[in-house]
Amino acid sequence: MIGNAVTIYGQQWYLSMRNNKRNERTNRHSFVRKLLTGICILLLILLIADIFAGNYLVTFAIARKDGVNSKVAPTPVTQTEAEQIIDQNVKAIYEDLDEWQEASFTATKQIHSHDGLQLEADYYETDPSSHRYAILIHGYTGNRSHMRPYGKYYQTQGYNLLMPDLRSHGGSEGDYIGMGWLDKDDIVKWIDLLVAEDPDAQIILHGVSMGGATVLMTSGEQLPSNVKAIVDDCGYTSVWDIFSDEVQYLFHIPTFPVLNTASQISKLRAGYTFTEASSLKQVKKTNLPIFFTHGSLDNFVHTEMVYELYEACPTAKELYVVEGAGHGQAMYMDPDLYFDKIFSFLDQFVD
Repeated sequence: MIGNAVTIYGQQWYLSMRNNKRNERTNRHSFVRKLLTGICILLLILLIADIFAGNYLVTFAIARKDGVNSKVAPTPVTQTEAEQIIDQNVKAIYEDLDEWQEASFTATKQIHSHDGLQLEADYYETDPSSHRYAILIHGYTGNRSHMRPYGKYYQTQGYNLLMPDLRSHGGSEGDYIGMGWLDKDDIVKWIDLLVAEDPDAQIILHGVSMGGATVLMTSGEQLPSNVKAIVDDCGYTSVWDIFSDEVQYLFHIPTFPVLNTASQISKLRAGYTFTEASSLKQVKKTNLPIFFTHGSLDNFVHTEMVYELYEACPTAKELYVVEGAGHGQAMYMDPDLYFDKIFSFLDQFVD
């Protein structure tokens, strides 16, 4: 009797323990499932947020803009004295610029890009017997008129001038800014146009800011021997580098993962990634002489970039860092000295 009771009690205890363990396993599995579900939902939310942020960044950075986007540049760190000098030089240069434009403008030229965009440029024929040509390239959200002050100086040296609107700027078509990478192919087409019109053309390319990056990216392409030299004024090392700075400056967030995602979205929307759009890689391949210039206090396209580009250049080169100048101000600190240095360099390669 007692033995039966013990046996029954033991069976009940065993069954109770087994049920408890089964319940514990069930509860543990339920907790793990809930945890994994929560993690998956969180990761999905983060992924959606990352895609949304990356897409916003692409729209903000490279979708076509109306007018100059000055919000992307940090507050200059140039000194008051330098700003006063620059303001005086700008005023002096622009005093008769409209008169120069009226007297010098020759025609509007058009080409079509490889992807079917109609692109426009102003052409100034300085001397019909001259075989010297300067293609002058503006910066981010600018337009061809911004290069007129540079054109005035080139004209004194007998250069005929071509000032294009880059794709998605001014009178040129396009939904996305090429940041120099898509533009390099367009510049090749402008070069081909000049060579077709004058087989003896001797062409130099001069760009400022994004225009500087454009001419550097173009320098690594297979170009006709008519292209003699490059002038880069404050161009950046790569689109990734300049956007990395901008993401941290404007949005105060780390580059990973938003910029990585934006780069891939840019490939889908605009046709290029931020990493492949590299002036540095193109300069390493160039066979053209390059004149580099930059402001010593450029806190937008940081001055350090020009040293990296200069070191990477395997050909004849010269570096002119303008003390006290900020972004895009190198010419305006001392225009005569700026162009004396440039023309002394170019005259080695252009007849």
